[in-house]
Amino acid sequence: MYNLVVFGAPGSGKGTQSARLIDEYGLYHISTGELLRDHIARDTDLGRIANEYISKGQLIPDQLMIDILEHTIENNPDTANGVIFDGFPRTIEQAHALDKMLAKRGAKVDAVVGLEVADEELIDRLIKRGLESHRSDDNPETIQNRLKVYNSQTAPLRDFYTQAGKYHAIEGSGAVEDIFHSIRESLRPTRS
Repeated sequence: MYNLVVFGAPGSGKGTQSARLIDEYGLYHISTGELLRDHIARDTDLGRIANEYISKGQLIPDQLMIDILEHTIENNPDTANGVIFDGFPRTIEQAHALDKMLAKRGAKVDAVVGLEVADEELIDRLIKRGLESHRSDDNPETIQNRLKVYNSQTAPLRDFYTQAGKYHAIEGSGAVEDIFHSIRESLRPTRS
């Protein structure tokens, strides 16, 4: 089992690179954003709660997110070879909870790919994405708040995973294929 976290600010390319990693390694992809947007679209109880946070650019409470992930992993046999966690963890507390959840399965986080992109480029990408996809959280006010939340609550994970020897910093600007090549080369030693 190989478990990979794809880490980066909103708009850094986590979804794009995760799709390539799925093809490369045959891992099951869990995008917390997609899970939550699905619940919002279906107007489930969870979706209504999640929407209250997401519409303001805030993070979902840790325990709620952990419960969703644990349910997804336990009820999906495709996770047996490993998982790409896209958008999780977002706090140090969530990182500890992920470690505990995986340890119960005899597994661990093997590597963390950190997509590094300047805030100005992130804002441009998100505004463009919002115009193309009509995502309600890709508007200038919410984007600014999401980046502020990311920098205060999520960015400390970089140090957490660096100290654990699992963080692979990847320049997230440039051609998609070049970024993926850098990721693949960076992960090569962890896959052997």
